[in-house]
Amino acid sequence: MSDSIPEFLANVRRSPALMFISGLLLVLVPFLFLQLANDPAVFFQTLMKALGLGSVYAIVALGFVLIFKATQTVNFAQGALAVSGALFLSFLVADDHIPFTTINNPLNDVPGPHWFTWALSLCVAMVFAAALGLIIERLTIRPMIGQPLFSVAVITLGLEIVLRVFNNDTTKTEFRNLNVPWGLGGFKVGGALINWSIIAAMATAVIAFVAVYFFYRSRTGIAMRAVAFDQEAAMAQGINVGRVFAIAWAAGAVLAMIGGIFATQPPVKQTIAIEPDTANIAFRALPAVILGGLDSATGALIGGLIVGLAEIFAGQYAADLTPQLGAGYPVIVPYVVMMIGLLVRPYGLFGTPEIRRV
Repeated sequence: MSDSIPEFLANVRRSPALMFISGLLLVLVPFLFLQLANDPAVFFQTLMKALGLGSVYAIVALGFVLIFKATQTVNFAQGALAVSGALFLSFLVADDHIPFTTINNPLNDVPGPHWFTWALSLCVAMVFAAALGLIIERLTIRPMIGQPLFSVAVITLGLEIVLRVFNNDTTKTEFRNLNVPWGLGGFKVGGALINWSIIAAMATAVIAFVAVYFFYRSRTGIAMRAVAFDQEAAMAQGINVGRVFAIAWAAGAVLAMIGGIFATQPPVKQTIAIEPDTANIAFRALPAVILGGLDSATGALIGGLIVGLAEIFAGQYAADLTPQLGAGYPVIVPYVVMMIGLLVRPYGLFGTPEIRRV
């Protein structure tokens, strides 16, 4: 036991990521224990909200990571994809028709509880979101294989603007309901109210990261990692780079859609409806992506949780400083954490030093 402590300290010194996380814990743990002793119900409710928000950020960040890992380009259209995917679900469950058609959604006639038919419609919406990602990749990204990464990044920025215009035309006059089964409901633990949407976000994040964990160990996942390391070498080894791009964009679009759905619910919003601001979930999750490392799924998870915890706890326990800091200070906190993290490790806590940035 006596040898394990110096060994742990040596590992911390060798790892900037561990040093950063350990420093945060060293500063925050005493304060958090004090708050826990002062009002356990408020502390637990704040903790659950933070974990829920961190889970949403982690899901969106994972979409960024998958696309970056395949294409070495930051996808600036992630926010627009989030709204587009959520709109597919809204068309199915609120308007009761298949997207882009006047055909009634037959899934709403399936016998069973509301949550079951909603889940079936969600699966169909995920197919539409994946198809949108595939179309975008095939028409605008694949022709740019081997071209300057800056040009590809600018294309994704153009896609963000184009998709956002269409999305805003749909949502600016009337917010789009998603009819989520749990609504704004929740349950109480002691005196703490926990929304069901928080539990759903945390469960979805677990499922998404477990799926990606096993995907990376499949043949296709290994091919994606090879493409991320060197596209030209991967092509020389017979790897279909275009197919890897397509899978990454389809998965990234689905993850963006899921993030867009949760962006309408607590702890992010209270409307449970899509609005123009829903697209901002991608930019709110960006500190998690950068902090964790653009090419690291582990970084997406850890970065998302750190950013979510920082934003919610700052909003709860620094509320008395609102006159000095301004009403929107909790949204700024993740960017401050990101900047501190980058000073410790410029390529992200779990990113690789060799990655190229636009």
